[in-house]
Amino acid sequence: MSTVASLVVGRDGSTSKDKSSNGVSSDADRKAFLTRRRKVDCILIGGNTARHEPYKQSPVPLVIVSRSTINPVVGNDLSHLWNMSPADALAKAKSQFGERILVEAGTSIIFELIDQGLIDQLELSVTPVTGGDDPIDWQALLNRFENHTHTHVDGTDFYVARN
Repeated sequence: MSTVASLVVGRDGSTSKDKSSNGVSSDADRKAFLTRRRKVDCILIGGNTARHEPYKQSPVPLVIVSRSTINPVVGNDLSHLWNMSPADALAKAKSQFGERILVEAGTSIIFELIDQGLIDQLELSVTPVTGGDDPIDWQALLNRFENHTHTHVDGTDFYVARN
């Protein structure tokens, strides 16, 4: 594993509910999410993710890519606020923290890194939730990768996609 993007969506492609991915998550997704992040050297997120998700603590260094100069996760001694492109932040994170980077950012950063060929693997969870916000076409997202596997756990579909 090198650079992995992690994303949860509802069955209808909703990426959030009430500005948080928790609204479209499931117990099975949460368990997989927590397991995945313990196996990396660093987590990379965007400023909006930092402001709307619970990142006051992280098991590894947390890189926040943002144009803001105000750290939205004050109190997380492992957080680093970097004003640079996601691609530059990814390269810098690899050099400072190690090769295993988990991208837990929103879709704009994830799509940008995929477009640049910088995501080695996508871990996509599709839960039964519908009626959320900011929908994406998750099937089209999967089709951007050559290979994918599928498992089903407690109502949640898990896809691992690689090129």
